[in-house]
Parts: sequence; C-alpha cells; structure tokens
Amino acid sequence: MTKLLAELCPEFRVPGASLAYWHDGEIHQEAAGVLNLATGVEVTPGSIFQIGSITKVWTTAQIMLLIEQGRLTLDTPVARLLDGLCPGVAVRHLLTHTCGVDGDFFHDTGRGDDCLARYAEAVRELAPAHPAGAAHSYSNAGFVLAGRIVEVLTGQVWDDALRSMLIEPLGLTHTWTLPEDVIRFRAATGHLGEPGEPQRPTPTWGIMRSIGPAGLICATAADVVRFGRSFLDSPLLSAASVEAMATPQVELPYGSFGSHWGLGWILDEWDGVPVWSHGGNTIGQSAMLWVLPGSGVTVAALANGGDTAGLFRALAARLFPELAGVSPRPLPQPPADPPAWSGEHDGVYERTSARITVTPGRLRYENTGSFADLDEPMHYTLVPVGEGRYLARRDGEELWSGVVCTTFPDGSPYLYFGGRATPKTR
Repeated sequence: MTKLLAELCPEFRVPGASLAYWHDGEIHQEAAGVLNLATGVEVTPGSIFQIGSITKVWTTAQIMLLIEQGRLTLDTPVARLLDGLCPGVAVRHLLTHTCGVDGDFFHDTGRGDDCLARYAEAVRELAPAHPAGAAHSYSNAGFVLAGRIVEVLTGQVWDDALRSMLIEPLGLTHTWTLPEDVIRFRAATGHLGEPGEPQRPTPTWGIMRSIGPAGLICATAADVVRFGRSFLDSPLLSAASVEAMATPQVELPYGSFGSHWGLGWILDEWDGVPVWSHGGNTIGQSAMLWVLPGSGVTVAALANGGDTAGLFRALAARLFPELAGVSPRPLPQPPADPPAWSGEHDGVYERTSARITVTPGRLRYENTGSFADLDEPMHYTLVPVGEGRYLARRDGEELWSGVVCTTFPDGSPYLYFGGRATPKTR
C-alpha cells in the first residue's frame, strides 16, 4: 500500500499528492511527486495543500458549536443575525446548499479583517437564484454567510474563531488559512492543463480571503484525517451535533456526489455502510475526505493538478476494500441503447459565474466569473438516459456525471449539473 500514490499519480497526470488514512488505531501516510513542477520540490507527508471546500465541514462544525451554546438554532433566520440579509433564508438553508444565493459569487473584498462583512453587504445586491428551500444548488456564498454569522456571534474574525474553536482544541499544527502562515511550511502550488495536455503551475496561487469559510483552509493530509476523526472520538462536538450533521437533509437529484446532503457532510452508503465525505477544488488543487463512522476508517487525499477526480476514484477503489471491506458505489454509466435526443432541453443556462450551453449530444461549460481567465471552456459528451436525465463526460476524461433538467416550483426550467442549479435563459 505504501507505493499507491507513486503508482497512480503518473497515470492521472497528477504532479504531486499526499495521502493519509486512519486504520487499526493509527495514521498511515504516503506522499509522491512534486509540490511545483517549476521548482521540483518533492511532496512530503508534512506538505500543506489547499483543501478547498472541505472547509465547509469545518464551518458547519463552528455553527454547531454555537448552536450547542444556545446562540442560534438551525431555523434561526439569517436576516435576524445579519441585519436583514437574505429574508426567508434560515441557517439550515446555508448548511444544506438550499439558500438560493448564487453559489459561485467569488467577490474579492480585499485582505482586511472586514472582508466577510463587506462580502455579505455585496450579497444584498444579488438576485436570488431560487427561493430558499426550492432546490439544492451548491453555494459557496451561503457558507461565506455562515462564516460571517460566526464572526458576529463570537466577535472574532473567522480565521481566529476557527483557530480557537477547532484547530487549537484538536491540536492541529499544520492547518492554516492565510498564505503568510502557509508559506512557513512546504506548500503545494496548483497546476492547470486541459485533459491529456502537460500540466503547468497556476499563475494565481489561491482564492480570495473573502471566500474563507467556503474554501480557504490549507492543511496536511494527516491533519485533515485528525479533523475527520474528531467526529468519532472527540468531545469537541456533542453526540447530538454529530448525529444532526449526519442526518439526511436533502436528497441529491442524481447521486453523483452521494445520496443525500446532511449538514455540511455529503452522505452515502457503500455496500450498506454509511459514508460521510466532502471534496474540495481550488485553483489547480483538489482534496477529498472520507469518514466511515462504523469502522472508524478515515481517509484524506490531497493533490495539485491533473485528473484528480480519476485519482481519487482509483484511490477509493483500492483502499476501501482493504481497509473497511467495502467498495465505493459504482458511478452511473450510459445505457447501451440510449433514448433518442428530443431537443427539449437544448438551450443556454446561466447564473452569476457560469454559462452552460446544451446542443444535441454536447454540453459546453464556461466559467464567466472571477476565474474565467484561468479556465478554458469545458466540453462534454452528453447522453440522454431518461426523462430529463443525462450523463455527461468531459472530453479526455473517463468518469460520467449526472445532469438533470427540471423546473423550480414556479415552473421555470433549470439544469442541475456539478451540484448546481442553473436557470435556463434562452
């Protein structure tokens, strides 16, 4: 098992990766490749990577601690906590990605300690993508607002509250949010490149500070495992809070990520065994955390470019049968004889930071937001599998993911892809 990353990274064109897993009462670690192709510095188990949206589980844990203190409830209106912001939205909606605030509003409000307060003010100008609770749509913005609630209730900047509430009590020494702290360690640089093409270091190292509660944490794989284990063997959160986070809140439309979303966690079952997980993507870096509460097996994988989805899938297929006697749920595959293309859902779908165009057999995804200059449009093969349901596979990659075309409660059409609901505009 100690050569697993060294074997798989070249196959998936991943420059460097770090793996840690808890099994039989201890943490096992492995590292392979380089932190930066331009410098050739090797990855070690002590190297720090950006863990992206796994941060959302940490922010959820902060909210749960505040709930335990009686400072709020899941049903507390956001408007009551944030000066009238987001009427009709409850805290629960933020943590389950059902708030209706456009998820990819990557608005840079500077490096100051007031960045979340300024971001929240900017959200006031956004039109809701849908009414609260009307659909599941992955929302980075919703978790920034959750982080702002933490600031308001604790009187601390979110980064400081994270340290005092979670990082220091868990004894984590290689978990940080700001680049001036991360640079004191061996830190990974992300890499970009189209499928099948050589990888290149990204010209922008990290995301803006204002997105912190949604995706700014950097850590070693071992620290991520220790955080995941804290839900199983630490008194930090009460048993009631852990259970609440692992209780299904929203059924996912296609199940590509899992079967349900809980509070923070993505929930699934593999061979009848419960699995809690969350992934993360930043600029050229990706991460994955899996927790199997029944056996206690906890796995974190971090990587800095290439086909990270393929790498993580391959790691899971190799690791979990040996560590826990279970296999990841198979991903969907297109039927041998798919239905004829109806054209019913052809058209353009747009939200704040993305434009999706559906044509016969094809899907084109364009990033139109803050990072548009870093991403080329992505092109997918699109195969119908049933009424309003499709499978999409990016050109040059192997994994299929689900696409659902449906309607909001008011009857307006939208497309669900990549965990996000995107309204049809023409």
